[in-house]
Amino acid sequence: MNKEKKSVLVTGASKGIGKAIALAAGAAGYEAIIHYRSDAEGAAEVKKSLLKSGNSGRLLQFDITDRARTRQVLEQDIEHNGVYYGVVCNAGVSADNAFPSISEQDWDKVIHTDLDSFYNVLHPLIMPMVQTRKPGRIITISSISGLVGNRGQVNYSAAKAGIIGATKALAIEMGKRNITVNCIAPGIIETAMSKEIPWDHIRTMIPLRRMGKPEEVAALAIFLLSDSAAYITRQVISVNGGMI
Repeated sequence: MNKEKKSVLVTGASKGIGKAIALAAGAAGYEAIIHYRSDAEGAAEVKKSLLKSGNSGRLLQFDITDRARTRQVLEQDIEHNGVYYGVVCNAGVSADNAFPSISEQDWDKVIHTDLDSFYNVLHPLIMPMVQTRKPGRIITISSISGLVGNRGQVNYSAAKAGIIGATKALAIEMGKRNITVNCIAPGIIETAMSKEIPWDHIRTMIPLRRMGKPEEVAALAIFLLSDSAAYITRQVISVNGGMI
């Protein structure tokens, strides 16, 4: 790691919002740690783009639902490369269906991936960040579904609402340590996850009448990572075109 650069871990950074945040973090002068589970090709492309632009990035592979392995990889990484300045908990999945039709497997998959990963990723990192006695940044990614609920997303809404509660509680604990903890709640963003939505219906609910871009979410993340956001913590900030 370049010792002059602050490092920022972005989970689920091989595509979509995570990719945009990793690229923006690199462009902002951070060393972007590009986490991925199985999309090695996508993650490698993100790293290639960063390096081609003269920015810093490296890869880190683990499954955020595997608690023991996640802890092992993260502890080994910070031992060799130093403690992270920032963490963006972005990785997640959805498995939509009407509640009576949600299988046990789809309930568990979404909860374990989207909510349990808050603990799995952050728990090994909190004390090392505290022990540096330096400012730090934690950003979680929730969703408009976590704020207001959404038809066909009881599992996803439950997980994303849980993220909001956990974020606010952790912000209280970390405040005196000068580590801010904030949550971004995107609306409908142009990613693979949004391809199946009934756009003609949803469009009427968005005052700006369009989907958001991953780069627009990334811009907020980069601000929250910056020194300018040092007095912002325990907040849930929406990027949703005015849906709520």
